[in-house]
Amino acid sequence: MVSRMFRIETEVDKVRRDLLRSRLRETNTAASPVLRGLRGTPGEREVPLHVWVLDEAGELAGGLVGHTWTTWLHVTYLWVDGRHRGSGLGSRLLSEAERIASGKRGCRSARLETWDFQAPGFYVKQGYEVVCVIPDYPPGITEYTLTKRLS
Repeated sequence: MVSRMFRIETEVDKVRRDLLRSRLRETNTAASPVLRGLRGTPGEREVPLHVWVLDEAGELAGGLVGHTWTTWLHVTYLWVDGRHRGSGLGSRLLSEAERIASGKRGCRSARLETWDFQAPGFYVKQGYEVVCVIPDYPPGITEYTLTKRLS
């Protein structure tokens, strides 16, 4: 039997991170016909999707930051300034992102994560369905993952 010695390191290393990402991608591509089929196509890459709302003074009143990948819209951030909450801006931001994703980018579904003190009820009203609940993430807070089929 051969004994191997390993050294564990914990520093942040961007070169190793990129190597790890590349190797994981190769492993995933080899294991999944779907991911293999995406290689070399436009669907292989995440494409940023940003929607902004500016007030009369040109100041940021709200925004949505996300990306599309394959047939999915992923909403990363959605925020509306407190002075404008309840005015429908959040719904308009989300609707515009979904319109771009489904119409111009061929997305059929959307996903996002939110915490219990943020807006899970807002997203449910917009047609999203809770598909995952993670209690105590972070401690004392519940995280929700929601998805929606886009028309």
